[in-house]
Amino acid sequence: METIQRILNEFVLLGAAVAFLSTGLGAVPVMFKVRFSARLHDITMGICAGVMLGATFFSLILPAMDRFGNGSQLHGASLAVAGLLLGGALLHAFNRFIPHEHFFRGAEGQVSESLRRLWLFVFAIGIHNLPEGMAVGVGTGTGDEAISVPLMTGIGLQNIPEGMIVALALISEGFSAKTAILVTFATGLVESVGVFLGATAVGFSATMLPWGLSASAGAMLYIISSEMIPETQKNGFEHQATAGLMVGFAIMMLLDNAFVT
Repeated sequence: METIQRILNEFVLLGAAVAFLSTGLGAVPVMFKVRFSARLHDITMGICAGVMLGATFFSLILPAMDRFGNGSQLHGASLAVAGLLLGGALLHAFNRFIPHEHFFRGAEGQVSESLRRLWLFVFAIGIHNLPEGMAVGVGTGTGDEAISVPLMTGIGLQNIPEGMIVALALISEGFSAKTAILVTFATGLVESVGVFLGATAVGFSATMLPWGLSASAGAMLYIISSEMIPETQKNGFEHQATAGLMVGFAIMMLLDNAFVT
């Protein structure tokens, strides 16, 4: 019971709620037939990528290095690099060997005819959201307010426009607004599951915490590079999207330092 209470601290529970609700909240505007222009889409995706990049650095990599350090910055950095590469490699393997669709770039892998397009899309979003949720779970599992609050705030902020983009993509594929909203909330639930998985993984062993932080950072970097940034570069608004990325990174930098005591 004590172990469960330690794992399910107030930050973990709040992080799971934020992950679920913020993703679903982003889908609500589709009820009112709101649509994104290509320019606004790319800027928004750029901001989301910037927030995730900032969260990766400030809320995952730096704390991992501190906990790995043992008095040596080089030792801490070396182990954090190993964890980061491990996280990226695991997500790469997952992407390569499991059939799925990217958010907007179509099918990948040998797709069985029995796998309907909707479920491929949902699975693709789950691949994207689960590592995000696990990163929040690992961060909030520390019980450290300086790590937990900026991380779940940043991820929550980027989940809102991301949820809207997902819902609009589903509608563009011919699904109803109701289906788009329900599926988007479901992807938020996947992220919440990731929160509990991440918190549980580090809750049973303090040794796992810096490895979890750095591996989560690697997984998020992989998502940013393979999914989000390429999506912002295909409509001719690369400069605006890059500006959005810098704004998102700056927002995360401010959030992280706002909770430093």
